[in-house]
Amino acid sequence: MKWNIGSSSYTSSPSSSSTLLDPSLGSGIPSDHPPIPPISSTSQIPAECPMSSKNTASPPKNPNMNGIAKCPIDHANINMKDPKMNPLNNIPENLSLHRQPDQLLDLPTERTRSTIPRPKGENPGGEAYGLGSTWDYPSPQQFYNALVRKGWETPEESVEVMVDIHNFINEEAWKEVMKWESRLPGGEDAQLARFTGRPGELSPKAKMHLWLGKFFPNSFNTTPPFDRHDWIVTRPILTTEGKPIKPREEISTRYVIDYYSAPDDESGNPVFSLDVRPALDSFESFSERIKVSWEEFRNGNQEQ
Repeated sequence: MKWNIGSSSYTSSPSSSSTLLDPSLGSGIPSDHPPIPPISSTSQIPAECPMSSKNTASPPKNPNMNGIAKCPIDHANINMKDPKMNPLNNIPENLSLHRQPDQLLDLPTERTRSTIPRPKGENPGGEAYGLGSTWDYPSPQQFYNALVRKGWETPEESVEVMVDIHNFINEEAWKEVMKWESRLPGGEDAQLARFTGRPGELSPKAKMHLWLGKFFPNSFNTTPPFDRHDWIVTRPILTTEGKPIKPREEISTRYVIDYYSAPDDESGNPVFSLDVRPALDSFESFSERIKVSWEEFRNGNQEQ
């Protein structure tokens, strides 16, 4: 499925050309961070939305990346030898709320609470990411600290807009996840248990579309996603009466999110596309992928 920020649209193929607590999406979103899922409807972003062209700023640049923007979170810390990195999501433990020594502007330290539920008692991001029943997004100061930590040249005045866009994209990504979850028993009580970024690691679907794009460039992607995230989502197992088993027993599903950038829309608003789907880790996920593909194909033929 695919979703564009400039306008929403459900489609069965990825766009041409999004982490929950991962400060990697800039105001022009780096061409290396998570995209957004496919949807089908057409609605412009409200004027007050940070994605509005008048509110966007150029993405930060990292002098060590040859112009390619990448996520400031250390997703490459695979060996987990750094005790400051959380092994569940490869993000810093308790990301600092303190301002940088050479920082000129005061950035807000208040976090915004997301609508994305998290398991009770679990806090893979450390206390700095909040302790409530839903995930908290990083504050602008935390976001800026993460960018500085990875060597990004980031305009301080752009950070708050970048955070707004980052949060907006993740909220839309969760809506896409819930479209899948709502099809299944107990899916309305789904929770995001943990997440991890896998930039530079192409999913099988992204690889296939890139290969097909060589022969059918008008129908498939010719550029890779700028980021990939895996979200582990849990939902409760229900009794025969349709009520959650107590104590809670769960089913876990891994969702793959490929993030793509696309050309700006007619108004100059940046457009991004997410391809969100359950990974083919189980018969249930495989079955749901087949069902959704068939439904989209059937509905497309009916509209023609």
